Amino acid sequence: MPTTDAKPSDGHVPVVIIGAGPTGASAAIMLAQRGIECLVLDRWLEVYPLPRAVHFDDEVFRIFADLGITEKVGAISRPAAGMQLVDTRLRVLAEFTRDLSGRTHGYPQANMFDQPELERVLRDRLAELPSAQLRGDVEVFAIEQVPGGPAPVRVRYRDLSSGAESQVWADAVLGCDGANSITRTCIGAAMEDLGFQQQWLVVDVHSPQPLDVYDGVQQVCDHDRAATFMMVTPGRYRWEFRLRAGEQPEDLDQAQIFALIRPWLGTVDPDKLTLVRRTWYTFRGAVADRWYDRRVFLLGDAAHLTPPFIGQGMCAGIRDAANLTWKLAFLLTGQADDRLLATYETERRPYARRMVRMAILVGWLMTGGTARTARFRKAALRTLTRLPGVEQLVLHKAWPAFPAGPLTARADRAAGRICPQPRLRAAGGDVLLDQALGDRFAIISRSRGGVSAFDPPTRDFFDALGTSVLHLGDLGAGGATDLDGTLTALLDRTGADALLLRPDRVIAASARRAGLRRWRHLLESAGITAA
Repeated sequence: MPTTDAKPSDGHVPVVIIGAGPTGASAAIMLAQRGIECLVLDRWLEVYPLPRAVHFDDEVFRIFADLGITEKVGAISRPAAGMQLVDTRLRVLAEFTRDLSGRTHGYPQANMFDQPELERVLRDRLAELPSAQLRGDVEVFAIEQVPGGPAPVRVRYRDLSSGAESQVWADAVLGCDGANSITRTCIGAAMEDLGFQQQWLVVDVHSPQPLDVYDGVQQVCDHDRAATFMMVTPGRYRWEFRLRAGEQPEDLDQAQIFALIRPWLGTVDPDKLTLVRRTWYTFRGAVADRWYDRRVFLLGDAAHLTPPFIGQGMCAGIRDAANLTWKLAFLLTGQADDRLLATYETERRPYARRMVRMAILVGWLMTGGTARTARFRKAALRTLTRLPGVEQLVLHKAWPAFPAGPLTARADRAAGRICPQPRLRAAGGDVLLDQALGDRFAIISRSRGGVSAFDPPTRDFFDALGTSVLHLGDLGAGGATDLDGTLTALLDRTGADALLLRPDRVIAASARRAGLRRWRHLLESAGITAA
């Protein structure tokens, strides 16, 4: 476990992270791997033991791989087949399959897991990194940006066991402290309500005998008693039921709950089941109206709340961390100024807002309407899923991309989206793209001459950033073969021969030839100096 012995009271640490959940722990690992010291403060001494989040996608699995925990995450998770929309008799209205081959990002598109197990994996990784320290059983009660202080931000906290108060100065503070975030309050941010609020009962059950059920997630589309079912991990199952108007969670006793889950049990005796947890949540759609103030930032549920219908609650927080931490590391190592940090909100807030709206739309599709409109919903779903390729088309068009800005070239068909991660054949053997590129800026090109032909100051700029260069189509130095043609197809589709990738693997720009002078100006406009 991470050390909790050192006491940095009145001391200084480059980054303080408030909250050691998946978002906070991931952010700490990302910073520590870049050599940035950080202190994580959490009110829990140990991992919170009850299950909460249960799904992450292939993009987030790719991020976990960058954290050095691929095998451990694979061991505590399982690929999921996809999602079915069903009626109250569990008859399939529509089915959306997920790719388990890892063709797009190197890992299965949908993965189920138990959150306490994931948090233990993250904490174990954190303990391996000397630049990170975790202190549990403490409560942060003040975050102050003090002009003229020894560092920009002072964090005050108390030990929950002894009541002793301490403080630490930081160059930046990351508020990963959940829906009731004190960090959000301290920067004067408020949540923008996106117009969705429902109360749901959540039930986690263990069965010693496997249930004969669908391998993915089932959404019961019903205006009266909408529900969600999923097998989390072998033996672990979750049901979620929308509460009716005026209904309270305590109105449903264990016998009534087992009556609700009976359609999925088949021949399994309900008396053999163990009720692991029953609780209720208010599913909301909301986004903070501001995500940072100077050197204090909001991440995860502190910045956005999304209904769970597309499984992106935890994923969005991990994406926040991936977006912010490399920028913060560049600032703290003298390679950028504060303009780079401003891109965090301008990129992530519109992205998260659109993601929340997508979840609300799916939630309405699942739970909205009346008995009279239910048949029209069923007919529309069946018609939609009969159209060839419609699912992938809808996903691609609806999935958010970063808007044009200092780190995303304008009028660029490739920019603003995550670059896919195919398997490559290099001189040393087959590798995934991220293994070939490392964790800095990168250039992918189909032309060696187009990358090398630029002036010495521009060469020095990209060299100072540690930019890696990958030449597609040959196995010479710095070269690789695109085994399934994924990158080649992307270049063809966007009319480009070269891509500039950011450390978070978002495509910053594309060009017919590697436009290094133009790309240098793009990065400099974001505050990157490469000093």
